[in-house]
Amino acid sequence: MPTNTVISICKGIAIILMVMGHAEPPSIISNFIYIFHMPLFFITAGYFFNRKYLDDPWTFCVKRFKGLYIPFLKWSIFFLLLHNLWFKIGLLNEQFGNWTGGVTHPYDPRAFFHRLFLIVTSMSGYDEFMAGAFWFFRGLLIASIVFLILYKVIDSSMKLSPVLGVTAVCVAALAFNAYRLGFQFKITTIPNGGLREIWGVFFFGIGFLYRYYESKIGNRRWISAICLAILCVGAYNHWCGMNNSGQLRDLATLPLTGIAGFLLTKHLSTLIDAAGGLVAKLLTFIGNNTLYVFIFHIISFKPVSMLKIWWYGLEPAQIGSHMVIHFNNHEDLFWILYTIVGTALPLTVLWIWRTHAAPKVPKIKDTFLRLAR
Repeated sequence: MPTNTVISICKGIAIILMVMGHAEPPSIISNFIYIFHMPLFFITAGYFFNRKYLDDPWTFCVKRFKGLYIPFLKWSIFFLLLHNLWFKIGLLNEQFGNWTGGVTHPYDPRAFFHRLFLIVTSMSGYDEFMAGAFWFFRGLLIASIVFLILYKVIDSSMKLSPVLGVTAVCVAALAFNAYRLGFQFKITTIPNGGLREIWGVFFFGIGFLYRYYESKIGNRRWISAICLAILCVGAYNHWCGMNNSGQLRDLATLPLTGIAGFLLTKHLSTLIDAAGGLVAKLLTFIGNNTLYVFIFHIISFKPVSMLKIWWYGLEPAQIGSHMVIHFNNHEDLFWILYTIVGTALPLTVLWIWRTHAAPKVPKIKDTFLRLAR
């Protein structure tokens, strides 16, 4: 079975879990998701790292910038340009906000250009209410490049084996985050202090190490059972995920839950891939197009929010709640509908575009060129 298909299914499951987490499910489900779903993305990215880039780092950096910085720049500016329009059509307002009570406001010219500057120069400043998950672009870009730099320095100076070299990178990342958490140190040049990015370096390295030992680890049921037990304990005890306000306990719990979540998801993905059928094809398609779910799932929540407003007779302005309407959110089942629509709507639009609209674009372009002659 093609391993890349299995990893695609892993990514498909991971993006569905991300959407589900943003849909505000019951607390125990949310806790379960958050202790491993973001590490899962970094591990699957590190899984594909090739040692050849130690001799050709420029190619790796260019690929990372094209795959992460350019999409971030394009879609952050897209949502920035539309920010005030959301207020005019009622999708955002200054009355209802996120679950902590924070609200967003229209941008005046000064705020607009300030955010544009931050988007271009530091990969921050994006629209928090429509692009609130965009930190991941910056996180994976920085983590992968820092991983490459550290690995290259260690490999060239210490002449360790690939396993020991990457292990040294992971230990260095853990040591730095221990210092970061113990002394409340922040990397001022990285928005929010760089805690997530350094965790990203660690999990990126774990992905590389897993691929090296993949055949030896295999897909054993007893390992998956232990991993599931670890995640259940972590969810029950409210262990933390990759957030910006970590604590020293995370140095022991987050590597544990992150690795356990990946191994469990990888085993499940292997079973799904082996079974084949519609589920495998659908999850593979989702996993190969996570970018579009990632970018558009928040705006895709809005139709469900409209339905929830109608269902409960809520104030229409609650459509501006971020990311979803918080009323009765842990008791009803709207989180399931939010998850389905938040995942399916972006991919449905993508499929329609690719099958119907995109093939016509070259023809329209050729027509305009002929008319211009």
